[in-house]
Amino acid sequence: MPVAISATINGVRRDIALDDPRVTLLDLLRERLRLTGAKKGCDRGQCGACTVIVDGRRVDSCLVLAATLDGAAIRTIEGLAHGDALHAVQAAFIANDALQCGFCTPGQIMSAVAFLEEGGDWRDPEAIREGLSGNLCRCSAYAGIVEAVQQAGRELATHKEAA
Repeated sequence: MPVAISATINGVRRDIALDDPRVTLLDLLRERLRLTGAKKGCDRGQCGACTVIVDGRRVDSCLVLAATLDGAAIRTIEGLAHGDALHAVQAAFIANDALQCGFCTPGQIMSAVAFLEEGGDWRDPEAIREGLSGNLCRCSAYAGIVEAVQQAGRELATHKEAA
């Protein structure tokens, strides 16, 4: 039985007819909407490669049924940059070499963005590690990831103070 939802995805309202109410948010994003930044890693909510932000909270999109998201605001890695200007976290990941193969990077970045927006303590490396503990990096780029979150936290705090 088809299900219709309306959601705001990366700032754009989308009316979506789901042929199958069992489709996950990850599959909707990747297969139907061609937003392929969120990766299908484990498909069990254990690796964090599919992390996106829904209504201000990070979620493993492989575990969320798209049919439950009527009226939701969804942000994916594709929606972070403003034109050619990267989000502070994206720029910090590049500057700190916080990636190797890149497969986990979109999920790591989305989790880091949510961590900072939630008020996570970017000054404390242990708080960052704990805050991003749901995201696995098989290449072990963790040191660079922590440094990137600290740099982005400093930059965002500076912009907030200046505003």
